[in-house]
Amino acid sequence: MHLPTLKQLRYLLALNETGHFGKAAEICFVSQPAFSVAIKELENLLNVQLVDRTNKSVTITSIGQRIIQQAQLCIRDAEGLMEIARDYQSPLTGMLKMGVIPTIAPFLLPKVLPAIRKNFPQLELYFKEDQTEKIYHQLMSGQLDILLLALPYEMKNTEQLPLFNDKFMLASRAGSQLLDAENYRLNSLDSESILLLEEGHCLRDHALSACKLHKPEKISRFSATSLFTLVQMVESDLGITFLPEMASGSALLSGTHIELTALKENSFRQIGLVWRKGSARAEEFKQLGQFIHP
Repeated sequence: MHLPTLKQLRYLLALNETGHFGKAAEICFVSQPAFSVAIKELENLLNVQLVDRTNKSVTITSIGQRIIQQAQLCIRDAEGLMEIARDYQSPLTGMLKMGVIPTIAPFLLPKVLPAIRKNFPQLELYFKEDQTEKIYHQLMSGQLDILLLALPYEMKNTEQLPLFNDKFMLASRAGSQLLDAENYRLNSLDSESILLLEEGHCLRDHALSACKLHKPEKISRFSATSLFTLVQMVESDLGITFLPEMASGSALLSGTHIELTALKENSFRQIGLVWRKGSARAEEFKQLGQFIHP
């Protein structure tokens, strides 16, 4: 299928603006005969008459008016493509859509965004907060450009940039009857005394792995749908849990009686950036990573 060229569409818009072949040709920097030929070729391509011609005036036909409206949209979209390309020529400018998991977003973003905005004032950073699996699929479908999440997590056809380790902390209510936070041992905990997020949250899997929670009888059958719910369950001394260190001092724990105790084990999750393999913006993403730290 042969399509109109952007030049032909620009000529048509110029003719509509001036109402005169000679003036339209002049603002398009082309001779009037060449301009007239281009308009005629456009009409032949579309198989419709765009203009009524007389010696003294030019009148756009009704179908010509409809095509002009669409031509304006085509030119606008083409100019948008050029704008996007220009944005990418300067590192970290224009729109960037980042997926981030709920167990990172409220703790880390408030700390890192001021520095990112200061160093990249032309960057338009949009966020999508959701579980790892969902934002991974959105990344691969092109809905997102980059992810900020906890590793490890199996993701095909991606590149990963580890940034820092986020230690796990034991979270318990002050004066809890469940354990002595300073001298506890997981093996000595009562059955179903460990509270975790529900299936689908990678924090659950990372806590199970990093904190070496290998005895299922210690894990409660009741799981939380969010960190807020999890914290409220611990606040009620229904059990203990393991929270990332970045949650320390956050609004999540404000007003509670929950204490965080460093774990004796080398227990942590790794925070990193992830993007599609072969992305043209890989170097930009690496540069962005330098500004993401606790």
